[in-house]
Parts: sequence; C-alpha cells; structure tokens
Amino acid sequence: MRILKSFVLLWLMLMIFFAQNSRAAGTPSVDEIVKKTNQTVYYQGQDGRAQVKMTIKDQQGNTREREFVILRRNMDDKNEEQNFYVYFKNPADVREMVFMVWKHISKDDDRWMYLPALDVVRQIASSDKRTSFVGSTFFYEDVSGRSLLEDNHELVETTENYYVVKNTPKNPASVEFDSFTMHIHKTTFVPVKVEFEKGGKVYRVSEARKVETISGFPTVTQSSMRDLNGGTETTLDYLKVEYNIGIPDSIFTERFMRRAPRQYLE
Repeated sequence: MRILKSFVLLWLMLMIFFAQNSRAAGTPSVDEIVKKTNQTVYYQGQDGRAQVKMTIKDQQGNTREREFVILRRNMDDKNEEQNFYVYFKNPADVREMVFMVWKHISKDDDRWMYLPALDVVRQIASSDKRTSFVGSTFFYEDVSGRSLLEDNHELVETTENYYVVKNTPKNPASVEFDSFTMHIHKTTFVPVKVEFEKGGKVYRVSEARKVETISGFPTVTQSSMRDLNGGTETTLDYLKVEYNIGIPDSIFTERFMRRAPRQYLE
C-alpha cells in the first residue's frame, strides 16, 4: 500500500512538473499575449506611415469612400506613450481635416480634431472615444487603440492556430460592451477576429482580412468592422505601409494640424 501511495505521489509530482514546463516552453501567459498583440497592431517600428482607403457601406448597400494618411511615432520604448496623426485627403467634405491623438498609459488619451472649414481645433472628450470615427463603423478607439490597463484579460482557449482571449472592462459604465473576444494568430500575434458582446450576444465584429509582411513586420493590409445590429460595414485598405521613416516629434502639434506636413503625406 505504501509503495502504491508513493507511486501515485510521484506520478502527480511528475504531471505537475511537465505541465509547468510545457507552459513555460509553449503557451505564453495571457499578459504576454495581449502585450505582443498590442505591439503588433499599434507599435511596430519606431514610427510608421500608411495610405488608407476607407469604404463605408450603409444598411441599403450604398457605399462612400474616404482617403487619408496615418502617421504615428512611439514616444518611449515600452509600447505605451505614442503620438498619432490622421490627415484626410478625400472627399471634399473632409479634405484637410486632421485627427490627432497623444496616447498615454496612466491617464486618458488626449484627442483633437481640426476642422478646416471653421479653422478650429476641437478636443474630443474621453467619453466620445466609443463613438463613430468620421461616420464609419469604426470607433475613435478602434483606430488609435485601447489601453491594456482598461480591461481584465483571460485566455479562454488555445487552438491549433489561435489564442482566444476574453477581455472584460474594469469600468463597465465607461463602455457600451460587456466584453470583447480576440482570436489572435499564434505566430504573427495579429488579432484576426474581434467580437464585441453585450447581453450575451455579439453585435460588432472586426476582422483582419489581409496580412502581409512589410519590412519584417506582420502588417494588416485590409480590415473591416461590421455592426450586426445596424447592418453597416466599413473596410480599411492600407494601400501603402512604411516603417521607420524618421517622422519628427514636432509633427504631432496643433501647428501641423492647421498646416499639414506635406512631405510626410505623399
């Protein structure tokens, strides 16, 4: 009997040992997964530029397009502080409009919109970050990113190709969703699908439809957002993406919202 008990104890210890080592050598922690995903989506390279075409489809299937350039620069080496600048080229009703963000880790991001018709820069309240970005199905926060500190993260499943992570807001009153679930590719750490849930039902879905390797970085070159309740959909085509082009800090100021830095927008 003693021999049997000793054998069982040894077996349990070995199972725990191999499980821990399998975890260390295989699946990363959920914090490591979401940090790597956040870096892949928003922080690759020291800076970046993208020429983007946005196609907005309404409930009736009618479409309209917007063209803009995204500039961004990381302000530290921790994937936290970052400046973000969006310059609209077309159509005429949004031409020369600018959306700018100073992203922070320990406080609300600062967001501004320059309206050329009025020649005025307006600060966007933090409460508006979950509202439509220039009439599209994307929200302001979808475009510039959401702080990892705002949610609790849980690895709910690991499949052959994906980590499935459920994210629950720490302050539920500040957002319209109960949770959102990311399906993250295990090799590239690109979130290929993000499902937002309310009352147990998925009502918004974001998808990475095309991914390419550019300058060594896995890069989403086409993404979409669908509103399942409203029947609208917006697609973003990243026509030209560049990394580490030397964008100066001075671009991300009110001065260059009013007077666009043309040399960085072509």
